[in-house]
Amino acid sequence: MSTVSAIRSLFVPGAVSAAEEQVRQENLAVAEGLKRQDPGLLDELIVRFQHRLLRYLLFLTGNREMAEDLFQEVWMRVLTRGGQFNGKARFETWLFTIARNLVIDQRRKRTMSSLDELFEAGGEDDRPMAFEVADHEPGPFDRMSNVEDREQISAALLQLDTLYREVLVLRFHEDLSLEEIAKVTRAPLSTVKSRLYRGMASIKPRLERAQARGIEAV
Repeated sequence: MSTVSAIRSLFVPGAVSAAEEQVRQENLAVAEGLKRQDPGLLDELIVRFQHRLLRYLLFLTGNREMAEDLFQEVWMRVLTRGGQFNGKARFETWLFTIARNLVIDQRRKRTMSSLDELFEAGGEDDRPMAFEVADHEPGPFDRMSNVEDREQISAALLQLDTLYREVLVLRFHEDLSLEEIAKVTRAPLSTVKSRLYRGMASIKPRLERAQARGIEAV
């Protein structure tokens, strides 16, 4: 069985592995294929993740030209540094980490500031939040599924501070766990939770206003 065939089920949307061990083996198959620079595997990864990667870069940079340039550079890094992926995490976690690091490098060249430094300048507070979001409670994006709603979500996200926006995109668009987001952002789990809750608190009134305007227009 080829590497591509062995891992294909891992990247089919909605597919669920029969067992945790199977997922681990599939992750290791990706790692092994990248070490060999398997061209078939790389093509498969690009096809599966190109839209998600570009979307993440667009939300992170707010600039299509920059996002497209970084998109190409991310895949070059995957090709040349694939041996660094050890298969202990999902491939997309590693992919988004590469993308984020390249965005930070780009920002440093332009402003001499990292995402975290820019965020800290705005006054991040890592103290525990006064509220928690229950696992069963629908998130702010769950009620908005059609094209118009998704456009409202995108517009609202772009109004948020970069790191709030990033965590919301990774959590709700890319379906990463809080632990995976912590790996991508290299932030403590408590910081990720703080950014997520504050981001949700910030985007909620924006979405409510957008929905109200839509109802009034009907």
